[in-house]
Amino acid sequence: MKKTMKNLKSFLRYVFLITVSFFSVFPLYWMAISATNKNVDVIRGTLMPGTYLVENFKTLIDQQNLGGALVNSFRNSIVLTVISLLICSLAGYGFEIYHSKAKDRFMGVLLLAMMIPFAAIMIPLFTMFANMKLLNTTIGFILPTIATPFLIMLFRQSARSFPRDIIEAARIDGLNELQIFFRMFIPTMKSTYAAAMTITFMAAWNNFLWPRIIMLSNDAVTMPMLVSNIIQGYVTDNGMLMLAVLITTIPTVIIFFILQKNFAEGITGAVK
Repeated sequence: MKKTMKNLKSFLRYVFLITVSFFSVFPLYWMAISATNKNVDVIRGTLMPGTYLVENFKTLIDQQNLGGALVNSFRNSIVLTVISLLICSLAGYGFEIYHSKAKDRFMGVLLLAMMIPFAAIMIPLFTMFANMKLLNTTIGFILPTIATPFLIMLFRQSARSFPRDIIEAARIDGLNELQIFFRMFIPTMKSTYAAAMTITFMAAWNNFLWPRIIMLSNDAVTMPMLVSNIIQGYVTDNGMLMLAVLITTIPTVIIFFILQKNFAEGITGAVK
């Protein structure tokens, strides 16, 4: 009887997991299938692959600046990710290694800033950036999110597990603070950097509201803005739209799958 109940529980558990997995994966499957079908087939809800992928791609590049949007998105996201990781890791390292009560209070103020919605500050930001002549620029894109309280807190938490004995030994050997940071802290915190890179790149790549406000030129369009432009047309070609969404999704999916193990370790604060 106990064995039967155990087998039943295992069966129900697997049924539940399979069902949840299906509902999680199905939107991605439908998006990929729709990218290969005509508009009318997408509207009908066809769930089988079509033969219209090449035509959808030709229509997409004819009607939209796909190449420019990809270049803009990659440039903005990569530049923001690299600079943000450097600044936030330096800040998190400094907050923890040079700990004081004043720094704790300042960190509290930074965390309170996470509660302010971006919609409340986007108009003053736009006015300030317009006066600084930073519209349609990569600098204008990255400055508002170049340092986020969440990433600073993530690196600060990881720095708590960084052995102090290593720091003291390095100082005795004659290394200055920046040398300790670049030669010892960064290699030790690879998992944290991988997690932070995943979060930052995905957020920058999928960012829509701020680029929509500051990128006024058609030459500065990003992939989320390109998808929005397709939707706002008088007649929406759903096959082309799904292909654009698929192309927009692929880079973030690749980044996540490559770094998923390090991402999990970095979030939990593991140190290698």
